[in-house]
Amino acid sequence: MSEKNSPRKYFVCGGFGGLFQITVGYPMDTIKVRLQAMPLPKPGEPPLYTGTIDCVVKSVRTNGFKSLYRGMSTPLIFAGPINALNFCGFYLGKEIFESDPDNVHSMPELFAAGSISGIIASILTAPSEHVKCLLQAQDASGPHPKYKGSIDCFKQLYAEGGIKNIYKGTLATILRDVPAAGMYFMSYVAIKDVIVQQDASAGNKLMCTIFAGGFAGTCYWLVGMPADVLKTRLQSTPTGTYPNGVRDVFKRLMAVEGPSALYVGLTPVMIRAFPANAATFVGFELGLKLYDWIMPDL
Repeated sequence: MSEKNSPRKYFVCGGFGGLFQITVGYPMDTIKVRLQAMPLPKPGEPPLYTGTIDCVVKSVRTNGFKSLYRGMSTPLIFAGPINALNFCGFYLGKEIFESDPDNVHSMPELFAAGSISGIIASILTAPSEHVKCLLQAQDASGPHPKYKGSIDCFKQLYAEGGIKNIYKGTLATILRDVPAAGMYFMSYVAIKDVIVQQDASAGNKLMCTIFAGGFAGTCYWLVGMPADVLKTRLQSTPTGTYPNGVRDVFKRLMAVEGPSALYVGLTPVMIRAFPANAATFVGFELGLKLYDWIMPDL
């Protein structure tokens, strides 16, 4: 990473990386949400989707390939600011937990800094994912889908319950992002530092960024997947389905489906995790170079 860093630089370049992430990873995110949000089959009936490939085939066959990008406008709009807050929060967290005068952070310090970024970014992550999940999960094959788009979804959510309803699932989002974001940034920095120390050539730095970013994304989802399932179930259901929020979701899921349901959708998540997050950090590192070139004194 660039030596002359600042919260402003991390904010701008993190937002740049977020746009890369959404562009690369959105279709598999849609499949993940549809698998997590599909209704339980009645006795004797087959499930709506039998797995990742079945979900992709049925989605494309029913609504076309563009259906895999349904709801993309919301995360595309929010991706920049959310990732900007993530990276800026990580920078500020490193400043808070810095104990080494040579700016060498321990693994626990990096984890704590990443966790702080997850809390800060939830300000935008929670409402963005609420709308995204509703649009991805809704059955738009009929003539009258409930939500016509992101703006319409925001309006309906506000009409049904105000700002509180728009922010439904915030606790579940924080439960996911605090440990997952901690693991995300910690694993990225740790892996990159080890590889770059062995070979600091420009070509190796790019491959290192791709590998470390992809691996960091995989670590994020291995840690955050259970809370993400709870979040999706909560956010993709009508208002009032779970009166006590994520606690009710967890109780019902464990009682009806068991612990394995906490990893529903893991396959598309893992397919998406490496390339999407490799793209995120490539975008971030590219952003740092552009920032230093355009605004070298800021």
